[in-house]
Amino acid sequence: MRKALIFVLSLMIGLPLMAAPIKIGVAIPSADHGWTGGIVWWANKRVAELQKQYGDKFEFTVVTADGPAAQVGNVENLVVKGIQYLVILPHESAPLTPAVREAAKAGVKVIVVDRGLTDTSFGYVNLAGDNPGFGTISGEWFGKQIGKGGTYVAMGGLPIVIDKQRMDGFFAAVRKVNPSAVNLLGGTKYEFADWSTQKGLSIMENFLQKYPKIDAVFCQDDDVLLGVQQAIKESGRKDVKLVMGGAGSKVVMKMIMDGDKVVRATTTYHPRMIADGIDFAVDVANGKKPDNFSKAMAPVSVTIPSVLLTKDNVAKYYEASSIY
Repeated sequence: MRKALIFVLSLMIGLPLMAAPIKIGVAIPSADHGWTGGIVWWANKRVAELQKQYGDKFEFTVVTADGPAAQVGNVENLVVKGIQYLVILPHESAPLTPAVREAAKAGVKVIVVDRGLTDTSFGYVNLAGDNPGFGTISGEWFGKQIGKGGTYVAMGGLPIVIDKQRMDGFFAAVRKVNPSAVNLLGGTKYEFADWSTQKGLSIMENFLQKYPKIDAVFCQDDDVLLGVQQAIKESGRKDVKLVMGGAGSKVVMKMIMDGDKVVRATTTYHPRMIADGIDFAVDVANGKKPDNFSKAMAPVSVTIPSVLLTKDNVAKYYEASSIY
């Protein structure tokens, strides 16, 4: 018996130890509108691709939350589960910051996607779209399209920093390329449409009642654009010659591809950025990117540039199977 035990132990010693999987947690909002639906879709798509590519080397856990409190709980549970990397798109920055900071203190390497945290005194990667650039690119194209003396109305999303960055960039670009363009609301004023189709419908109905002639509409978001279009169609008005949203939904991309006369462009701020965040974590784990950001005293910013999509290039970005 003793000889048999020694033999078994000797075999075990000779075998290579199975490496424990690298654990990556992905914490994202639930699909409460088109864009976040896209975030969920792209996160699961990329995880499935990476699992197929790497097998058991990585263990991914994707969790969604319908509000900040639930997402805090998700982050805490992922840390208990032993994740080494956290890829998070915060529901809201302020409520999530303490939980993410505690995860970093516990040794978790953090990649924050889209909106940053309110504490910038510790090391993480903030991978986000170019919000000022989004506004600038949109405004340059929009301003040129509406022509000299063209009239327009504008809508933003919510009264938050990224929205202001977008709208500031938009108005500055319109003024630069077409100083004769007239914002019917006056100056740089605009309405908040909450990135909601229904709110876009309601606001556009009010605009159509208030202004007898509107040449163009900038509504910053492709979900809002659908509401704007519905209001115009139901009104029977023919004066609106251009409606521009943003973010790059597949519905609007298809309109552009099909040669819609009113919807002719969108600017990307695409939910596939969550896949970029997951790829960033995998690249760090594989040694393709440095991990020293986790020991820094400030976040490292990585910007995903926005791209203007028109009929000339939209097919390259169109993903027919995407939920958004």
